[in-house]
Amino acid sequence: MGRWGRQSPVLEPPDPQQQAQPPPAIPPRTFMRQSSITKIGNMLNTAININGAKKPQSNGEASWCFSQIKGALDDDVTDADIISCVEFNHDGELLATGDKGGRVVIFQRDPASKAANPRRGEYNVYSTFQSHEPEFDYLKSLEIEEKINKIRWLQQKNPVHFLLSTNDKTVKLWKVSERDKSFEGYNTKEENGLIRDPQNVTALRVPSVKQIPLMVEASPRRTFANAHTYHINSISVNSDQETFLSADDLRINLWHLEVVNQSYNIVDIKPTNMEELTEVITAAEFHPTECNVFVYSSSKGTIRLCDMRSAALCDRHSKQFEEPENPTNRSFFSEIISSISDVKLSNSGRYMISRDYLSIKVWDLHMETKPIETYPVHEYLRAKLCSLYENDCIFDKFECCWNGKDSSIMTGSYNNFFRVFDRNSKKDVTLEASRDIIKPKTVLKPRKVCTGGKRKKDEISVDCLDFNKKILHTAWHPEENIIAVAATNNLFIFQDKF
Repeated sequence: MGRWGRQSPVLEPPDPQQQAQPPPAIPPRTFMRQSSITKIGNMLNTAININGAKKPQSNGEASWCFSQIKGALDDDVTDADIISCVEFNHDGELLATGDKGGRVVIFQRDPASKAANPRRGEYNVYSTFQSHEPEFDYLKSLEIEEKINKIRWLQQKNPVHFLLSTNDKTVKLWKVSERDKSFEGYNTKEENGLIRDPQNVTALRVPSVKQIPLMVEASPRRTFANAHTYHINSISVNSDQETFLSADDLRINLWHLEVVNQSYNIVDIKPTNMEELTEVITAAEFHPTECNVFVYSSSKGTIRLCDMRSAALCDRHSKQFEEPENPTNRSFFSEIISSISDVKLSNSGRYMISRDYLSIKVWDLHMETKPIETYPVHEYLRAKLCSLYENDCIFDKFECCWNGKDSSIMTGSYNNFFRVFDRNSKKDVTLEASRDIIKPKTVLKPRKVCTGGKRKKDEISVDCLDFNKKILHTAWHPEENIIAVAATNNLFIFQDKF
């Protein structure tokens, strides 16, 4: 029993004599499959002048304008190019995306757009690297996909950026740095890097610094592997910036960023007999300010808050958040649609949001009995749960996010719709990430879904929704009203217009 809990075994225990040594540096990879987002010929980087956009009547509320779209606009989309996660860093200057091909693409805020009046939310490709490769588990005869499940940024402490990326089994720590200088005129090696014979050195010279074009390098610093039997669904960096958690279906492990050969198991819900399994872990996240507190959600619609000060092993939660089911809505699909696909704590640490299949809920950490706010996302789909079950759409995992002031929340839906809810005015809007709007000065028009009867001009029938087009991953700039929405292989960036 360790200080943090049970120690998770690794498949290949390290040699005790080598444990004190720091992990060997991993050389940066040079080979990388090219992402469709970075193909110059196929990438549309539409920077628009929003100054000329017409101001809609908004009564002080934000309306959204198109800013950019990233990714190829071809109808033929390869599975490897589908975006699987989106994440802003802590100041919003960088925006990272991961895809099913194991690639990470980082975008940087355009300085000119930031200095413009009014400020524009435009991003350019900053760095692209191959984070994970497909692997094969020979012990279990299972193929491990390279798909990036989550990306999490560490807070910046110097000009270098660090981020964590994970696939189903392995978490990696990446260092992203800039280099605009090189050194030449060494005494012991040639200009091409070959070591010079010391006997041929007849005179000493002082190496000089040469200015070179800016290069952005991504290099792996740590690899955290062999600690998860099941697929990793969440990673979260602690507020102490020294530890992080990784969660799979049945366990949550705590890691130190400097230690790769061991982790501590802090939650384990695996029953002795797997036939008695009734729920799985769906998401987990650390508290933004309290380093000892974290939450995790389950497929039974419950959220548990744990305090690592109370016990090293947090199988017994401190609080449990659960809303009693409405008997009138009880059906065959009740357990499936009540499963929580995502949970996010607010920036203040006082509230959290949870997303189930049909709604998004706001919880006060001081009240466990029921949510303080409930917003229906696509209630019109309740009558279509049977067909959604048959095509497996009912198992889709929608994410949710806060804005920087905790006053609004956003989540995705089908037909490339996404929903924005204003907690102050209690108003909501349905918007569409469509290629039809990628024109300068385009203001997004609210969309409405008609469930039956006579359909109005601007409405779309629920029977006409395209369930193959879905917004699963969204991100909100931590300081400004700039949002990033992943639609299949395209990344849409929108900003507000008052």
